[in-house]
Amino acid sequence: MRVTLVGKGVCFDSGGLDIKPASGMLLMKKDMGGAACALGLAQLLMQLDAPIQLRVLIPAVENSVDGHSYRPGDVLPSRKGLTVEIANTDAEGRLVLADALTEADSEKPDLLINLATLTGAARIALGPELPAAYSPDGALLAALRDAGDEEADPVWPMPLWAGYDDELSSKVADLSNVSASPLAGSPIAALFLKRFVTATPHWLHVDLFAWNPKERPGRPVGAEAQCVRSLYRLIRARCG
Repeated sequence: MRVTLVGKGVCFDSGGLDIKPASGMLLMKKDMGGAACALGLAQLLMQLDAPIQLRVLIPAVENSVDGHSYRPGDVLPSRKGLTVEIANTDAEGRLVLADALTEADSEKPDLLINLATLTGAARIALGPELPAAYSPDGALLAALRDAGDEEADPVWPMPLWAGYDDELSSKVADLSNVSASPLAGSPIAALFLKRFVTATPHWLHVDLFAWNPKERPGRPVGAEAQCVRSLYRLIRARCG
């Protein structure tokens, strides 16, 4: 079985020219949490000799401010050939993931998983302890939730609601990187990513926090490896 992991590796996120307030930057050293969890999962799969062909893609960038920063209103070409209007430079993670997912999708792996600290909207909806998961494959999504329950490494299934797809429309490009509406931020971000996964039916997108804001038993304040155990259990189960 061929498995490809993609992890968002934004090493620090200032928000770019649509700059975050100071309070919003305090934890942005953790915006590479998706990449860290993807690498942790890859290490686990290799150490325990999972019977898979594994590929790992980490788009690593920094979203900062200088004379070369991309700007609101820019139209960027993507690896897939779709053009993207930049409505907000603080939605940078989905842009780098789009190109990595396009590359991953070109090989049509049996299972494609991306992990990302993608939206504050997912945290508002579910809080820091419960990652949001999306997939066009309902059975795969249910299996991940079951694996999370069994491993005490929870995840919550969310809808790829097609009715929100037109929120990504643009008058000057194939799509916008954000919606003009403040509503449904996490599902709309997932729908953005879905535009770049067209050949691989078994795709999972996990929108996680990768951080413990308060101390819990066995989980000190700081970085947290979310969904690593649940995804490992899912992958091993699919290997037969």
